[in-house]
Amino acid sequence: MVIGKLVKKPSTGILALVLLLICTSDPAGASPKVTVLAFGLFGAQSVFESEAKGAADIVAHQLEANAVVVRANTKKHGAVTIGAIEDALQSAAEGMDRENDLLFLILTSHGSQAGVAVQAGRREETLSPAALAGMLGRAGVQHRVVIISACYSGVFVGPLANANTLVITAADSDHSSFGCQDKVKWTYFGDAFFNRALRHTADLRSAFATARKLISARERHDGLVPSNPQIAGGKNIDVMLAERRGVATTGQQP
Repeated sequence: MVIGKLVKKPSTGILALVLLLICTSDPAGASPKVTVLAFGLFGAQSVFESEAKGAADIVAHQLEANAVVVRANTKKHGAVTIGAIEDALQSAAEGMDRENDLLFLILTSHGSQAGVAVQAGRREETLSPAALAGMLGRAGVQHRVVIISACYSGVFVGPLANANTLVITAADSDHSSFGCQDKVKWTYFGDAFFNRALRHTADLRSAFATARKLISARERHDGLVPSNPQIAGGKNIDVMLAERRGVATTGQQP
C-alpha cells in the first residue's frame, strides 16, 4: 500500500485566474519608463546649475519621469567630470529596460565647435560629440532624447541623431547661443524651450517650434546674430512619446 497526500487538481477557473495574473503582471506594450539625467557642467557660472535643475524638473513633470538625477559643478564643488558623466549614464542604464525605456539627457554649459566645456574646479575638459556618442553607445539604452544648451551645440547633431535618438540643440554648429551669465536662472534657449514652451506641452517638437520663435524674436530685439537652434532625428521617439501621452490622457494602454 502506498500512503501519500491526496493532491487535488486546480479547477479550470483557478487555472484561468492564475494565467490572467501572470499575463497582466508585466503587460506587453506597457508604457516605457523615463529616466532624466541633467548636468550643469561649467561651475564658474551659476546659470548652468540653475538651468539643469529647472530643466530636469519641467521634463520630469511633463513626461512623468520615473527617475531623475541632477548634478552640477559650482564655484565650491566640482565633481562632474567627463568620467562622472559616463558613470552616471552607466548607473542609470543598469536600472532601465535598455530596449524599451527612454533616457532623457540634458547638458548645459559653454560650448565650442570641439564640444561642450566641462569645468569642475580647476579641471577643465571638453566633451566632444564623438566622446558623448561613445558613452551613450556603451550605456546601451536604445531610445534617447539629448538636449544640449550651449554655443555651437549643433556639432552634436550629426554624430548623435538617428531614428532612436532625438537631438535638440541651442544653436547650430557655426553660431553662439546667448544668456550664459552668472546669477541668472536661464540661458536664452533654456528659458524659451524649458521654462516657457515645455511647461505648457509634453510635445517636444511643438515646444521646440515655439521656443525657436521666442529665441528668434529675442535675438532680433537684442541685435544678435541668430543662434539657429536645431532639432534632428527621433522618428521612433516621436511614436514612443505620442503613445505615452495617450496612456496618460486616456488611462489605457495604446
